[in-house]
Amino acid sequence: MITIVDSLNAHKYSNLLDEMYQLRARVFNGRLGWDVEVIDGMERDAFDDLDPAYVISVDDENRVVGCMRLLQTTGPHMLSDVFSCLLDDEPPIRSARVWEATRFCVDMNLPGRGTARNSISYITSEVMIGAFEYGMAAGISDAIAVIDPVMNRVLKRSGNAPYDYLGSPHPMGKVTALAALMDCSQERVERIREFSGIRHDVFNVPVMAGVR
Repeated sequence: MITIVDSLNAHKYSNLLDEMYQLRARVFNGRLGWDVEVIDGMERDAFDDLDPAYVISVDDENRVVGCMRLLQTTGPHMLSDVFSCLLDDEPPIRSARVWEATRFCVDMNLPGRGTARNSISYITSEVMIGAFEYGMAAGISDAIAVIDPVMNRVLKRSGNAPYDYLGSPHPMGKVTALAALMDCSQERVERIREFSGIRHDVFNVPVMAGVR
């Protein structure tokens, strides 16, 4: 199930946030070897201090198994402040209706990659559905994300292909990075649901309850 955590309800979900930061540390620092700061087993950065919304997936035992961070593009965000080279000297998008999706990860210890419940593919789809349905409820029209070619293929296979790209791909360490655009639309959500077989409401509380 998906829980949306933002600055309005974060005080209720401190343990969930800690588990999310721990998952991020295991994935980004431990498995992928990214140069990220890990303190007390948790990965956080400066953008976590800017009141983002988090899309957090928990399993039947209430363990965090997947997450994504959503941040408005009207202020600092990763594409404008960290990965600006991808834009080829073009100005970054600044819009209250376009949010940036970052720090997406799934617990790689989940059993299998099929669409069965609690599989990697299922949680990936659940987080995506949660993010886009929350986005639509919040009035977001589009999401931008910095991805690599592997993630680009995952998105295409799961009915979630970007509709466009900003700038051009650039090498980033051991991978190539590109800035992708995805619309927050019912059509996109339906494609992901069709791929994953997820037909139920993915939220543990009505999505509008988490919208400011």
